Amino acid sequence: MSYRIDLFAIFILLGIVQALFLSVFFFSKENRKIEANVYQGILVMAMAACTLEIFLCYTGYIITCLWLVDFSESLAFVIGPSFYLMIVSLVKGKTDKKAYYHFIIPTVWLIIQIPFLIQSNDVKFNAWIGAYHPIGLDFRDTPLNFFNPPYHSEFILIHLGVYSVLGVIITIKAFNEKNESFWKAKQDTFIKLRSTVVQIVFVVVLIFIVKLFYTDDTGDHLFSVYITIAIYLISFQVIRQSGFFKQPNLVDQQKYKSSSLSLDDQTEILKRLKSKMEIEKPFLKSDFSLPELASQLKLTVHQLSQAINDGLGKSFFEMTAEYRIEEAKILLKEKSHIKVEEIAEQVGYNSKSSFNTAFKKLTGSTPSEWRN
Repeated sequence: MSYRIDLFAIFILLGIVQALFLSVFFFSKENRKIEANVYQGILVMAMAACTLEIFLCYTGYIITCLWLVDFSESLAFVIGPSFYLMIVSLVKGKTDKKAYYHFIIPTVWLIIQIPFLIQSNDVKFNAWIGAYHPIGLDFRDTPLNFFNPPYHSEFILIHLGVYSVLGVIITIKAFNEKNESFWKAKQDTFIKLRSTVVQIVFVVVLIFIVKLFYTDDTGDHLFSVYITIAIYLISFQVIRQSGFFKQPNLVDQQKYKSSSLSLDDQTEILKRLKSKMEIEKPFLKSDFSLPELASQLKLTVHQLSQAINDGLGKSFFEMTAEYRIEEAKILLKEKSHIKVEEIAEQVGYNSKSSFNTAFKKLTGSTPSEWRN
């Protein structure tokens, strides 16, 4: 048979590869210490598995590995719970000890599927062409001696929809409690909450529309494209928060020495800086940088750097650490139920070790010791 390779197929395949890279990032030793990262890694892996099966069925390559037909069906039931638990861990710091209850339905569905999964390739072949209707292929003559759960697509959509609604409710409640604007959020955690919720809601809506207008699974490639887009948006968010592209170079760090600020100018800059840091708290973003802060204050990097160094007697990084640690001390006191790793993320640190080092340097004790 001929295989279908078009832009849809290529784009979906690239999304699968990107999802695998993302999962390695979320499950890395340092990142998996934060519970939300683990659930997001599970979410990405489940999305990648579902997308992989759609890619194989859409292109026709499934005929070379018929044993993979419907292999991701139970994993589709993992998307909703992992999304919901990620939202809970972002909002509350950690999930309940009984969080694994949310994965009972995927487990039960997998058990129900076993009679089909052990069927012959002929049965799998018929299941494939019955759902995708490839041109020029006829059903094979083979007996059906297994139970196939009816309305599985509808059940998956309802399951995903319920968890999406639960996630949206928790997110909106968190925004309201913090008086944070949903569309103008500044803190990284709120931005991540908003992005994740918007993406998952669009996926649910798109799946519903596709299932409404397409027979069986013939339109699955359309919402797979959007899932791929969502995967790349997650990748962009990870890159954006890394701070890799906002590191000042040595030349910029030294240039301010050749410029001069009057005492009045320096005083005015420090006044605006203090107001900015205390009211808007831009240092809570993990990608907070000197060039970004200078841009927000309508100053050059050299002017701001000189004002901080001469006026405060410290570097930009020392000043940032002080603001972050002061904010962390408040959170450690007021939110005793939140893990230290989560507080580190909320105040702008990407790793617990960096947070601990800065905290101990400024307070003489570790975050855990200070909290106790």
